[in-house]
Amino acid sequence: MRLLFLGDVFGRPGRTVLTQRMPGLRRDLGLDRVVANAENASGGLGLTAKAARQLLESGLDVLTGGNHTFRCADLGPMLDSSERLLRPANYPAGAPGRGWRVFRPRDAAPYAVINLLGRTFMAAVDCPFAAAEGILGQLPADVPVRLVDFHAEATSEKKAMGYFLDGRVSAVLGTHTHVQTADAQLLPQGTAYMTDLGMTGPAASALGMDPEEVVARFRTGLPRRFMVSKAAPEMQGALIDIDASAGKVVTIAPWRLAG
Repeated sequence: MRLLFLGDVFGRPGRTVLTQRMPGLRRDLGLDRVVANAENASGGLGLTAKAARQLLESGLDVLTGGNHTFRCADLGPMLDSSERLLRPANYPAGAPGRGWRVFRPRDAAPYAVINLLGRTFMAAVDCPFAAAEGILGQLPADVPVRLVDFHAEATSEKKAMGYFLDGRVSAVLGTHTHVQTADAQLLPQGTAYMTDLGMTGPAASALGMDPEEVVARFRTGLPRRFMVSKAAPEMQGALIDIDASAGKVVTIAPWRLAG
């Protein structure tokens, strides 16, 4: 199984480059599945139902979320109705949607996607380690391909999750910081790990926003209205080859493509 897992889709530039490039990418890279974190796809903060539908129709197989998942109220019903849209599993009980799901496509091996949210320097949610342990106990034995999107701020928390799940999932892939890291690796027990996939959005920016306003905020300490950068977009993520029968990653490498 060849998988492309994309970092946070950011605003209109991220959505645009995805809709333009996705058909060709699937063909040129020989992709079986494409997954993306999409919690910032609408205005850089949140995801509307309309934008979610646009991304899924562009050729993405699964969308994951993060700490901004619930910012757009109209997404709630879609979180409950769409099997291809996830939110972090460790939100408290009663939150709309699901945090993990098993997919059984007719043209490829079954696989599971698990979405978790970190707690260090983030809003208070339930323990992601306990949530992961509980989910692993529910996964069917015939689904060895298990992908984890850990949406977290602190590198230490992401690394800890990687080692906690090492040998029990196929890959632990970090999202949220919008900065692609150069540490794609296989952990001692075979789980693929990368601290952050980066961002699919405007490259010449401050995490997707217009740098001028962000610099002014840091220099003055005063509130500023951040705007999505109009710079040319770039796609970033990880390209992963998996032995689907064993659920083991053969290769993982950072991937990026200028828009």
